[in-house]
Amino acid sequence: MCARHNLLVPSGHSNQSSHRSQSAMTNGYLFREYIGAQFTGVQFTNVPINAMLSFHFILAFAIDYTPVNQQPTPTPTNGVFSPFWDTGNLSPSAVAAIKAAHPNVAVMAGLGGDSVQDITKAIFTPTSIDSWVSNAVTSLTGIINKYGLNGVDVDYEHFAPGADVDTFVECIGQLLTQLKAKMPWITTSIAPFEDPVIQKYYQPLWKKYSGVIDYVNFQFYGYGANTDVDLYVQFYNNQVANYPGAKVLASFMTGNTTGLISPDLGINAAKELQRQNKLPGLFIWSADSSFKSSYGFKYEIQGQQIIANH
Repeated sequence: MCARHNLLVPSGHSNQSSHRSQSAMTNGYLFREYIGAQFTGVQFTNVPINAMLSFHFILAFAIDYTPVNQQPTPTPTNGVFSPFWDTGNLSPSAVAAIKAAHPNVAVMAGLGGDSVQDITKAIFTPTSIDSWVSNAVTSLTGIINKYGLNGVDVDYEHFAPGADVDTFVECIGQLLTQLKAKMPWITTSIAPFEDPVIQKYYQPLWKKYSGVIDYVNFQFYGYGANTDVDLYVQFYNNQVANYPGAKVLASFMTGNTTGLISPDLGINAAKELQRQNKLPGLFIWSADSSFKSSYGFKYEIQGQQIIANH
């Protein structure tokens, strides 16, 4: 996610039925949290889960790069994705266990992210649209089935010189279209942030393929520490205008927020957005940071209380 820039499933009817029962049990509003990118040892069971809302873990990240244990530096694989999150703690059996224990929990795979485990930037580098889409559909279907996942979140933040906007739009748009055709129950999202280059790629993607994108996980925590509640709401309104018709989720980050929006400000802004009836959901980056922080998961608890009290 952009904070590190210092910028600022089993397939088939069983999955569909579990998806339907999940929505029936909750209030329809959404809380999401990224997990697994920072290898702090956090497990799904460490994170408090409020039963009154839909809760999505987003595994950070699946990336189309060669594994880090292969020499030399990880290199792009043209849409052949592999898990780069903490697979030791966040394994297929761990996914199955947390979903069995909490019927309102779903688990997604984040795609891309800022870097390949801080070794090299994760750059969107397709060889061609057709080959990338074909590889991505095949590899991600395998990961979704192996881990029992419920969807994907697109979070590419760096683009190769040859990867123009139209190529990105078609690669991601066709990928999401084909995944939804194969697995109609999956949830999809995109995770842009306030940067001219990023918006140049993601806004056209939304404009053409909004029909296969369920949520916009906008990284509001990339804004500066001078942001107050009123300004946060203004930023939120701006992004609703940039992604017309989208369910734009509010967000904040835990851990080191020096120079950026604090989690307390994020909580207060979410309360104000809810007061204005503008809050379809909220997400936090990240469980890893909260797990290692002195305050633990208090912001996850507070954030979920806001969503659950809709």
